[in-house]
Amino acid sequence: KMAATVEMDGSIMEGGGQILRVCAALSCINGTSVRINKIRAGRSTPGLRPQHLSGLELVRDICCGTLEGGSVGSTEVTLIPGKIKAGNHTADPQTAGSVGLLLQVSLPCALYADGPSELCLKGGTNADMAPQIDYTIKVFKPIVEKFGVHFDCDLRMRGYYPKGGGEVVVKVNPVSELSPVNMTDRGTITKIYGRSFVAGVLPYKLAKDMATTATRHIRREIKDLYVNIQTLQEKDMACGSGNGIIIIAESSTGCIFAGSALGKKGVYADKVGFEAAEMLLRNIRHNGCVDEFLQDQLVLFMALANGTSRIRTGPVTLHTQTAIHVAEQLTQAKFTVTKAEDENASNDTFIIECHGVGVTNPHF
Repeated sequence: KMAATVEMDGSIMEGGGQILRVCAALSCINGTSVRINKIRAGRSTPGLRPQHLSGLELVRDICCGTLEGGSVGSTEVTLIPGKIKAGNHTADPQTAGSVGLLLQVSLPCALYADGPSELCLKGGTNADMAPQIDYTIKVFKPIVEKFGVHFDCDLRMRGYYPKGGGEVVVKVNPVSELSPVNMTDRGTITKIYGRSFVAGVLPYKLAKDMATTATRHIRREIKDLYVNIQTLQEKDMACGSGNGIIIIAESSTGCIFAGSALGKKGVYADKVGFEAAEMLLRNIRHNGCVDEFLQDQLVLFMALANGTSRIRTGPVTLHTQTAIHVAEQLTQAKFTVTKAEDENASNDTFIIECHGVGVTNPHF
């Protein structure tokens, strides 16, 4: 049966690439055609950028579908999905477009294929305004595996702005269905570690400075834990030059948080280190179980899971609200967001609850 095409306003709420990613993935998984208009209407460069187009083309390939309006700058696209097929799929925006965001749109689709998939994703592995690949591997992966997702991430080459040139190969196994998750008990922070790097022509001292400042800032607030930040100079594994830091905290109940920052021309290294440390601390203070960047990425999995998921978070971001809105439009999933009222809750601790639709993989 051909369902009518679902119309989606791409300019609502957060109004960026995220609407495209959630729409495209759900269209592919549900087998429903979707038309997205007013794409990135409020942005300084409206319409599809190369990385968005590359993600949509990747989904089109995974589901043997058709993409109309698929060109850079286009403000309206229609995705008409076919059958999701396993095998090898490649995405290459030819820019520093984020590998992490390409994974965000393609991973859910591959879960409903008729066999294992191999996704070869190219672009920026450590790019601004997007999850660093270290975040994807160290934070996103272990948490999303709680839903029953299984994938391997092989980081072949790191790529930085503006050249890109990074490459990650992701192997994904299909699922019969996703299990709901319950992450409502934060426990205590047991471990803090990280990675501070310079790549290409930049001096090693920058990595040391970022790490020193970050460690000092964290220890002002969390006094009894050893902060273990590795400093690295990347030569062979890197395409282009860049510097950055990611710091990860783990809790006794298996919650994982991160703070990260990338260097920019003219920004002192200690400012980069401070920014990453402050981001991590901010995400620990609210006593939630996920950080602000994982929140919105889990919405799709909660919607697809078979049963009720509950996740304790800090302030609910606009990205998360947008993902919830899109998921509710395209599936029968029902979300509620309530303020957490227990003794560990701060003023801005929330519970996101979702009655998932239990999408099953017909190939199992």
